[in-house]
Amino acid sequence: MGGVGWRRLGSKLQQRWGWDWESRLRARGYSSAPALPPHMESVGFIGLGNMGSHMARNLVRAGYRVSVHDINEDAMKKFSDDGIPTKRSPLEVSESSDVVITMLPSSAHVLDVYSGRNGLLGNGGRLGPWLYIDSSTVDPQTSRKISMDMSRCSLNEQKGYAGKPMLLDAPVSGGVPAAEAGTLTFMVGGLEETYIAAKPLLLAMGKKLIYCGGAGNGSAAKICNNMAMAISMLGVSEAFALGQNLGIKASTLTDIFNCSSARCWSSDTYNPVPGVMAGVPSARNYDGGFTSKLMAKDLDLAMASASGVGFKCPMGSEALEIYRKLCDEGCEFKDFSCAFRHFYTGKDEK
Repeated sequence: MGGVGWRRLGSKLQQRWGWDWESRLRARGYSSAPALPPHMESVGFIGLGNMGSHMARNLVRAGYRVSVHDINEDAMKKFSDDGIPTKRSPLEVSESSDVVITMLPSSAHVLDVYSGRNGLLGNGGRLGPWLYIDSSTVDPQTSRKISMDMSRCSLNEQKGYAGKPMLLDAPVSGGVPAAEAGTLTFMVGGLEETYIAAKPLLLAMGKKLIYCGGAGNGSAAKICNNMAMAISMLGVSEAFALGQNLGIKASTLTDIFNCSSARCWSSDTYNPVPGVMAGVPSARNYDGGFTSKLMAKDLDLAMASASGVGFKCPMGSEALEIYRKLCDEGCEFKDFSCAFRHFYTGKDEK
């Protein structure tokens, strides 16, 4: 659909519902929220893992009619036990939805769910939903391929608010706690008018939305963010371990870092040294949190994307090798901050 059509949709939405959706949904005031836009009432959600299950339930709490699908029968049973409809395939999800959201483990899963047998883009390329949102962490090339494939599809019936199906790549930051609390940050790529129209839906699951540009740019932003996060965590862990070897307590260094130029998320919010900070994975033997396996996966995506554009990432490449080594040595399901103990042999704070 041309930009004019989408601007007209955005104008209609603004006139009818206004954007005080944002303040209402941020406050989680669902009971007083206005009626849901009719073109978004039915939402299909595919991928009910640690993140997706919470995101889907937040949509239910916001008043959307949600149906779900996952290859894990146990995950689906938890929803069906609560009276939430479950579907047998991605295609079946699409047949009963205005909008479909996917939250999947890898690029291969995304390609299969969209383009595989009984996938979302089946049915001869004539689609029911007008909007698809992929919140998986994948390489930007995968997002752009799905977007291109979707551009060749059409809607199976005319809709006054959309002339063709649209895709947003909208990966998230914040982890499982933010998914549960509905405070995720969404990094969104795709047509800007589509992003504007999707805001009410995204704000039922998050509190911060950042438009990143065209198709694939949300995915690009996500892998850049996670590469920086990995490098930062390794740098802080290395400095703490060096400090311990030089006779400085990690808690002392933490105080110094957090009031000086070394301050960062890995020092003041997600400290990797056991005994320094409560409520983080390092305080519980690195259980829970963001696993080293997932960090290695995201770094691999970043390095493959960098290679595709001929860009060298020496620090990113070294970080990938470190996390691969941690996974090989049995730490794949430990939080990625475990590098402090298991790579740098750092010591617990006494």
